[in-house]
Amino acid sequence: MSTPAPLAPVAPHERIEAMDVLRGFALLGILLMNIEGMVGPLLGAMTGIDPALSGADRWADALVYVFVQGKFYPLFSLLFGMGFAVMMQRAEAAGRPFLGIYLRRILALLAIGLAHALLVWSGDVLVSYALLAFPLMLLFRRTPVDRLPAWGIAFILAPSLFFLLMGGMVSLAMMSPGGSAEMEKAMAAQGAEMAAVLEAQRQAFGAGTWAEGVAQRGEDLVHMLGYLAFFGWQILGLFLLGAWFVRSGAMARPGEFPILYAQLRKVGWPVGLAMVLVSCLIAPSTDFSRSDLPATAAMGLFNVGGTLMALGYLALIQRGLQSAAAASRLRWLAPAGRMALTNYLLQSLVCTWIFSGWGLGFAGQLPRAWQLPFVLVFFLLQVLLSQAWLARFRIGPMEWLWRSATYLRWPPLRR
Repeated sequence: MSTPAPLAPVAPHERIEAMDVLRGFALLGILLMNIEGMVGPLLGAMTGIDPALSGADRWADALVYVFVQGKFYPLFSLLFGMGFAVMMQRAEAAGRPFLGIYLRRILALLAIGLAHALLVWSGDVLVSYALLAFPLMLLFRRTPVDRLPAWGIAFILAPSLFFLLMGGMVSLAMMSPGGSAEMEKAMAAQGAEMAAVLEAQRQAFGAGTWAEGVAQRGEDLVHMLGYLAFFGWQILGLFLLGAWFVRSGAMARPGEFPILYAQLRKVGWPVGLAMVLVSCLIAPSTDFSRSDLPATAAMGLFNVGGTLMALGYLALIQRGLQSAAAASRLRWLAPAGRMALTNYLLQSLVCTWIFSGWGLGFAGQLPRAWQLPFVLVFFLLQVLLSQAWLARFRIGPMEWLWRSATYLRWPPLRR
């Protein structure tokens, strides 16, 4: 009886090119989204279009809010689900158990994420991904491929439906004089609490020491885990949808799914954009002292619309890769995507060093309009560095550490 081949990392010739290109594209969007919270307090980047801005700064803020924010973390979540499905398929093909290897993978990611969230950047997503990978692994690894979209869509819609229900209840309560007074008092307290958090972040990250920043990041991590109880459903749904794209063959063989990709490009993306624009008309800026129906409806439209736009971006990238002229340009992003974990962490390290009080101290000094060219130049350097690194090494340094913890052996690094 032959012994099954040991499960090993994906070889370069086995990679799905579209996933690497998408990761590179998503890295650019993530930095465009995160830079506002790195320059100023993190919570300030979650307030929609800043009403205090004007001129070019306001236009830049609006463009990022409409086309980037809430669109690229869904894209990264889809990619995480795709990676899960790729590992599971390879384990099955090799006749090797999957659970042990994937458990080590997510525990290693959790350790990296905790270090990132506590020591570097409060806006970390790795901890959330690692925690939500547990239900993905335990509950959905054997789900038939044709059922994954239904589960995914249901989970994606769950937070928006919950907040709509909550907003309706708040609006009903405010119709009575007694209820209105109580709700206004509760909402004012909530707004004051969020304002205090914003000011604490401004002081800790903009003017505080590194130790004070670590303490604040610890508080931010606790708040993030609380939010995960509500928004984690959406991320898990995106994982499942991403897993479907791989297990169905839609990522590796896009030519077999022309109707799907055409609908995502021509219907999904425009409808998503329309939902985001309607959300902006209802509530262009987030008011933490409001939880009534219009405010929660705007939030729901923004979340669902952002997911549709993320799927549209995915479809546009796939379409581009099927065109010789566009593919040559898009493939330029692939090296950065192959080093996505390294580049994501590098973005946080460099930007927090530039803008934090314990670093160069430029907090709040880069105007909103200038943040966009800063990101483009920084990302261009990341792409060039990734290309230079991969010319000499097989994978990025953090990917190498992550794989070592996953497979319990040191994979070769140099070419």
